[in-house]
Amino acid sequence: MDQIIELLAVIASAIFGVSLARRHNMDFAGVFSMALIVAFGGGSLRDIFLDRHPLFWIEKHHYPVIVFFLALVTSVVPRFPKSIEKWLIIPDALGLGLFSVAGTDAALESGTSFFVAALMGAITGTFGGVMAEVICNQVPSLFRPAPMYATCAFTGSWFYVLLQQWEPARPIAGPVAIIVIVVFRLLALRFQWILPQTEADE
Repeated sequence: MDQIIELLAVIASAIFGVSLARRHNMDFAGVFSMALIVAFGGGSLRDIFLDRHPLFWIEKHHYPVIVFFLALVTSVVPRFPKSIEKWLIIPDALGLGLFSVAGTDAALESGTSFFVAALMGAITGTFGGVMAEVICNQVPSLFRPAPMYATCAFTGSWFYVLLQQWEPARPIAGPVAIIVIVVFRLLALRFQWILPQTEADE
Protein backbone atom coordinates (compact mmCIF):
# COMPACT_ATOMS: atom_id res chain seq x y z
CA MET A 1 0.00 0.00 0.00
CA ASP A 2 2.81 2.45 0.89
CA GLN A 3 4.47 1.88 -2.50
CA ILE A 4 1.18 2.43 -4.33
CA ILE A 5 0.53 5.68 -2.44
CA GLU A 6 4.01 6.96 -3.24
CA LEU A 7 3.75 6.05 -6.94
CA LEU A 8 0.34 7.73 -7.27
CA ALA A 9 1.76 10.78 -5.48
CA VAL A 10 4.61 11.00 -8.01
CA ILE A 11 2.20 10.76 -10.96
CA ALA A 12 -0.30 13.29 -9.59
CA SER A 13 2.41 15.77 -8.63
CA ALA A 14 4.18 15.41 -11.97
CA ILE A 15 0.93 16.17 -13.80
CA PHE A 16 0.53 19.34 -11.76
CA GLY A 17 4.16 20.28 -12.46
CA VAL A 18 3.54 19.82 -16.19
CA SER A 19 0.46 22.07 -16.03
CA LEU A 20 2.47 24.74 -14.19
CA ALA A 21 5.19 24.63 -16.85
CA ARG A 22 2.68 24.88 -19.68
CA ARG A 23 1.08 27.94 -18.10
CA HIS A 24 4.52 29.58 -18.34
CA ASN A 25 5.02 28.45 -21.98
CA MET A 26 8.11 26.35 -21.21
CA ASP A 27 9.79 24.02 -23.68
CA PHE A 28 10.24 20.30 -23.03
CA ALA A 29 13.27 20.85 -20.79
CA GLY A 30 11.22 23.22 -18.66
CA VAL A 31 8.22 20.90 -18.57
CA PHE A 32 10.37 17.94 -17.50
CA SER A 33 12.19 20.05 -14.90
CA MET A 34 8.95 21.34 -13.37
CA ALA A 35 7.52 17.82 -13.26
CA LEU A 36 10.67 16.54 -11.54
CA ILE A 37 10.74 19.38 -9.02
CA VAL A 38 7.09 19.10 -8.02
CA ALA A 39 7.17 15.29 -7.93
CA PHE A 40 10.45 14.90 -6.03
CA GLY A 41 11.21 18.19 -4.27
CA GLY A 42 9.26 17.67 -1.05
CA GLY A 43 10.20 14.01 -0.70
CA SER A 44 13.88 14.79 -1.28
CA LEU A 45 13.80 17.43 1.45
CA ARG A 46 12.13 14.92 3.77
CA ASP A 47 14.79 12.29 3.06
CA ILE A 48 17.56 14.81 3.73
CA PHE A 49 15.99 15.84 7.05
CA LEU A 50 15.51 12.20 8.08
CA ASP A 51 19.00 11.22 6.83
CA ARG A 52 17.55 8.62 4.46
CA HIS A 53 19.91 7.55 1.69
CA PRO A 54 19.69 7.22 -1.22
CA LEU A 55 16.87 9.69 -1.92
CA PHE A 56 13.60 7.89 -2.62
CA TRP A 57 13.51 8.66 -6.35
CA ILE A 58 17.11 7.52 -6.81
CA GLU A 59 16.43 4.25 -5.02
CA LYS A 60 13.23 3.72 -7.04
CA HIS A 61 14.84 4.63 -10.34
CA HIS A 62 11.68 3.95 -12.35
CA TYR A 63 10.08 7.08 -10.87
CA PRO A 64 12.13 9.57 -12.96
CA VAL A 65 11.44 7.45 -16.05
CA ILE A 66 7.69 7.69 -15.42
CA VAL A 67 7.95 11.46 -14.95
CA PHE A 68 10.01 11.77 -18.14
CA PHE A 69 7.40 9.99 -20.25
CA LEU A 70 4.56 11.95 -18.64
CA ALA A 71 6.37 15.18 -19.54
CA LEU A 72 7.12 13.90 -23.06
CA VAL A 73 3.55 12.88 -23.81
CA THR A 74 2.02 16.09 -22.46
CA SER A 75 4.56 18.22 -24.35
CA VAL A 76 3.33 17.02 -27.73
CA VAL A 77 -0.41 17.27 -27.07
CA PRO A 78 -2.23 20.58 -27.69
CA ARG A 79 -2.65 23.05 -24.85
CA PHE A 80 -5.39 22.05 -22.43
CA PRO A 81 -8.72 23.82 -23.09
CA LYS A 82 -9.85 26.25 -20.41
CA SER A 83 -12.65 23.86 -19.51
CA ILE A 84 -10.05 21.20 -18.61
CA GLU A 85 -7.48 23.50 -16.98
CA LYS A 86 -9.85 24.34 -14.12
CA TRP A 87 -9.83 20.64 -13.17
CA LEU A 88 -6.05 20.58 -12.75
CA ILE A 89 -6.56 21.54 -9.10
CA ILE A 90 -7.50 17.88 -8.61
CA PRO A 91 -4.04 16.37 -9.31
CA ASP A 92 -2.61 19.17 -7.15
CA ALA A 93 -4.88 18.18 -4.25
CA LEU A 94 -4.24 14.47 -4.84
CA GLY A 95 -0.49 14.98 -4.91
CA LEU A 96 -0.72 16.96 -1.68
CA GLY A 97 -2.72 14.23 0.05
CA LEU A 98 -0.72 11.28 -1.23
CA PHE A 99 2.71 12.77 -0.57
CA SER A 100 1.72 14.07 2.87
CA VAL A 101 0.68 10.60 3.97
CA ALA A 102 3.79 9.01 2.42
CA GLY A 103 5.98 11.56 4.20
CA THR A 104 4.28 11.06 7.54
CA ASP A 105 4.61 7.30 7.24
CA ALA A 106 8.32 7.56 6.39
CA ALA A 107 8.90 9.78 9.42
CA LEU A 108 7.07 7.39 11.75
CA GLU A 109 9.15 4.50 10.41
CA SER A 110 12.28 6.56 11.17
CA GLY A 111 11.20 6.84 14.81
CA THR A 112 10.37 10.54 14.97
CA SER A 113 7.90 12.07 17.41
CA PHE A 114 4.28 12.43 16.31
CA PHE A 115 4.62 16.19 15.82
CA VAL A 116 7.74 15.83 13.68
CA ALA A 117 6.06 13.07 11.65
CA ALA A 118 3.08 15.33 10.87
CA LEU A 119 5.48 18.17 10.04
CA MET A 120 7.45 15.91 7.69
CA GLY A 121 4.16 15.00 6.03
CA ALA A 122 3.36 18.66 5.41
CA ILE A 123 6.87 19.35 4.11
CA THR A 124 6.75 16.35 1.78
CA GLY A 125 3.38 17.40 0.43
CA THR A 126 4.07 21.09 -0.11
CA PHE A 127 7.71 21.88 -0.77
CA GLY A 128 7.88 20.50 -4.30
CA GLY A 129 5.26 23.07 -5.25
CA VAL A 130 7.09 25.77 -3.28
CA MET A 131 10.33 25.12 -5.18
CA ALA A 132 8.54 25.16 -8.53
CA GLU A 133 6.79 28.46 -7.79
CA VAL A 134 10.08 30.06 -6.76
CA ILE A 135 11.68 28.95 -10.04
CA CYS A 136 8.69 30.45 -11.89
CA ASN A 137 9.44 33.75 -10.13
CA GLN A 138 6.29 33.61 -7.99
CA VAL A 139 5.87 34.14 -4.28
CA PRO A 140 4.90 30.61 -3.18
CA SER A 141 1.25 30.25 -2.21
CA LEU A 142 2.50 28.79 1.08
CA PHE A 143 3.96 32.19 2.04
CA ARG A 144 1.23 34.60 0.92
CA PRO A 145 -2.50 35.04 1.50
CA ALA A 146 -3.93 32.12 -0.45
CA PRO A 147 -6.33 29.22 0.12
CA MET A 148 -5.03 26.88 2.83
CA TYR A 149 -2.32 24.54 1.57
CA ALA A 150 0.14 23.43 4.24
CA THR A 151 -2.68 23.57 6.81
CA CYS A 152 -4.55 20.89 4.86
CA ALA A 153 -1.44 18.70 4.70
CA PHE A 154 -0.59 19.15 8.38
CA THR A 155 -4.16 18.41 9.49
CA GLY A 156 -4.42 15.27 7.37
CA SER A 157 -0.99 14.12 8.51
CA TRP A 158 -2.21 14.27 12.10
CA PHE A 159 -5.22 12.14 11.13
CA TYR A 160 -2.78 9.55 9.81
CA VAL A 161 -0.58 9.68 12.92
CA LEU A 162 -3.53 9.29 15.30
CA LEU A 163 -5.26 6.54 13.32
CA GLN A 164 -1.99 4.58 13.21
CA GLN A 165 -2.07 4.43 17.00
CA TRP A 166 -5.42 2.58 17.00
CA GLU A 167 -4.91 -0.99 15.82
CA PRO A 168 -8.34 -1.50 14.15
CA ALA A 169 -7.97 1.76 12.19
CA ARG A 170 -4.50 1.10 10.75
CA PRO A 171 -5.70 -0.47 7.46
CA ILE A 172 -7.78 2.63 6.66
CA ALA A 173 -5.43 5.27 8.11
CA GLY A 174 -3.85 6.09 4.75
CA PRO A 175 -7.04 6.37 2.66
CA VAL A 176 -8.85 8.36 5.38
CA ALA A 177 -5.98 10.83 5.77
CA ILE A 178 -5.68 11.27 1.99
CA ILE A 179 -9.41 11.94 1.68
CA VAL A 180 -9.26 14.48 4.53
CA ILE A 181 -6.41 16.37 2.85
CA VAL A 182 -7.90 16.30 -0.66
CA VAL A 183 -11.37 17.38 0.47
CA PHE A 184 -9.96 20.05 2.81
CA ARG A 185 -7.80 21.45 -0.01
CA LEU A 186 -10.61 21.48 -2.58
CA LEU A 187 -12.97 23.17 -0.11
CA ALA A 188 -10.28 25.72 0.74
CA LEU A 189 -9.94 26.53 -2.96
CA ARG A 190 -13.70 26.61 -3.54
CA PHE A 191 -14.54 28.84 -0.59
CA GLN A 192 -11.24 30.75 -0.41
CA TRP A 193 -10.39 29.71 3.14
CA ILE A 194 -7.36 31.82 4.02
CA LEU A 195 -5.46 31.98 7.30
CA PRO A 196 -5.50 35.35 9.10
CA GLN A 197 -2.70 37.69 8.06
CA THR A 198 -0.26 39.28 10.47
CA GLU A 199 -0.26 43.06 10.68
CA ALA A 200 2.69 44.74 9.00
CA ASP A 201 4.96 46.84 11.23
CA GLU A 202 4.64 50.58 10.74
